[in-house]
Amino acid sequence: MSNFRGMMPDMIENPISQELLLPYLNHAVSMLESGYASGRDIDAAMRFGCGYPAGPLEMLDQIGAARVNDLLQARFAKSGDELHRPADLLSKLASGQSSAADESDSSSSPEFKRPIAKVGVVGTGTMATGIVEVFAKAGYPVTYVGRSEDKVAGVRAAIEKSLAKAVERGKLDEAGRDAVLANLTGATSREELADVDIVVEAIAEDLEIKKQLFADLDRICKPGAILATTTSSLPITVCAEATKRPADVIGMHFFNPAPIMKLVEVVTTDQTSPEVDETVKALCAKTGKVAVSCGDRAGFIVNCLLFPYLNDAVKMVDVGEASIEEIDQAIKEHVRLPMGPFALLDVVGNDVSLAIEKELFAEFGHEGFAPAAGLENVVAEGKLGRKTKQGFHDYN
Repeated sequence: MSNFRGMMPDMIENPISQELLLPYLNHAVSMLESGYASGRDIDAAMRFGCGYPAGPLEMLDQIGAARVNDLLQARFAKSGDELHRPADLLSKLASGQSSAADESDSSSSPEFKRPIAKVGVVGTGTMATGIVEVFAKAGYPVTYVGRSEDKVAGVRAAIEKSLAKAVERGKLDEAGRDAVLANLTGATSREELADVDIVVEAIAEDLEIKKQLFADLDRICKPGAILATTTSSLPITVCAEATKRPADVIGMHFFNPAPIMKLVEVVTTDQTSPEVDETVKALCAKTGKVAVSCGDRAGFIVNCLLFPYLNDAVKMVDVGEASIEEIDQAIKEHVRLPMGPFALLDVVGNDVSLAIEKELFAEFGHEGFAPAAGLENVVAEGKLGRKTKQGFHDYN
């Protein structure tokens, strides 16, 4: 965050960055105030999940809570939008009673409370393949299950290609490559997961399909095995209820591409065992990932903070406050983020972004989270972003 020191107090003075940053910072403070996540985890989630050079609470401390509070007070008086009403904790921070950094906890390193010697993965898509690679590189034997021999073979082929690139670039030697490949075991039957210590599922985002899978894993997996889901949008509690071991069910939300992105959101339900939670965090650390903790609700940390900000950017264009190009440029120039909101929407996929925004609106019910008309329009027109060569920007 060193490059941000000295310029942060000024970034909020740009009209565009002010319009987009103020609700984002306020939302982060509200998340901290509610106890949903610690300050450390909120900042780490945005740094490692989005590639931001600083988390929102770090930004707040640098800009000054009093300045942010004053600007939000003025904005709320003008708009009446509850999302602009300063969080109670922000007012305390502004009065100097504490700093946002003081609200962050500093927990000790997690320990394995259950032995993890063998890992299972269900799924053969991009995310599942990446997760298999992560565990195999960390030295774990991995059994991965797909619906057909072709699907299973595709996982190994993709990992072989990834490892070949690593060898070419000098990041891995041939012995290391062979060791990773030796950890891979493909299967088409879930029964092969009977002896694993943790199963991570990365199948379709369909609740009924996931419920059926968890019921099946409950039958197959040995007592004490941890059952994890990578879902980013569906209720983990419902998956847990499909089993007779809800204390062993947890969320492990990897970010794509899993071998590269360091963040994992570790999501607990009301019934998740503390020893399962700590074991999964220790497993993340052993695989080189940064684990952040949160509860089972739509958006977790990253999506809950990121997508309202992206949605607000679209609304600015909808009402003619600024152009797409002006907003993207302002955020890159004044806030020093890797890319502007519209470039990021196009990378994520505008259809995916719209679906997430709908989930957040349904979860929180706040009118300010309603999907922007401009986002709905580009999706209706089939302009889904880079994957269709056209989105908010043209990639032809």
